[in-house]
Amino acid sequence: MSTLAEPTRPTVADFHRVNRGGGLFSESVSQWIGAVFALVAQRLGLRPTALTITNLILGLATSATVVALAGPVAAGDTPAWVVGLAALFGWQIAYALDCADGQLARVTGQGSAAGARVDVLCDVAAQIALVAALSAVAVAQRPETPVWLVATFAGTWMVNLVTSVMQSGPNAASMVTSTSLPVRLVKLVRDYGAVIFVAALVLAFAPALVFWVIVAFTVVNGGFLLASIAFSARASL
Repeated sequence: MSTLAEPTRPTVADFHRVNRGGGLFSESVSQWIGAVFALVAQRLGLRPTALTITNLILGLATSATVVALAGPVAAGDTPAWVVGLAALFGWQIAYALDCADGQLARVTGQGSAAGARVDVLCDVAAQIALVAALSAVAVAQRPETPVWLVATFAGTWMVNLVTSVMQSGPNAASMVTSTSLPVRLVKLVRDYGAVIFVAALVLAFAPALVFWVIVAFTVVNGGFLLASIAFSARASL
């Protein structure tokens, strides 16, 4: 008598194998944590959008906490390391859930256009909250922070998200296609997992330097936007 073999259950490696990258840090850390979350979600019968919404709630809650405590930290009433480590944990877990929803959708065949739209919209909301949190800390630590700098920081931060969306689909293109280790190390400056890791460490141990963090990322993302415009214009001509 022959028996039908039970279908093979996906493993953590199976989920990680279908990840969409994000950079050296994201692929080495965040995507692996996301693969574990995806595996657990698959065992529990959860849909990808459940992970997306959980990512949004956790990301918003973490950023709101940083905003609420920016003043007390600057005044010395609340230890910076407590807020920074809470941000490190909250932001990283939220991002890992963001990695997990796509992995779960691809491995289980639950992907949909509506789910993809929810994912992008939640990413936008979570990153707006992150920008608000870093800006609030910068202003609390350095009240003379120019309004134009905060506004430019907020605007240019979205460049990373927009270009990531543009690099998916049939018209995807990248200015730097090399996957060598030196190039990938340079690209860490635009790796979201690495960025929120560094930002949280600065919040924890040197909150006064958050001002220079937003200056640095304004320059990096603004420069990348200009380079992207030049690259795309040259290609179109």
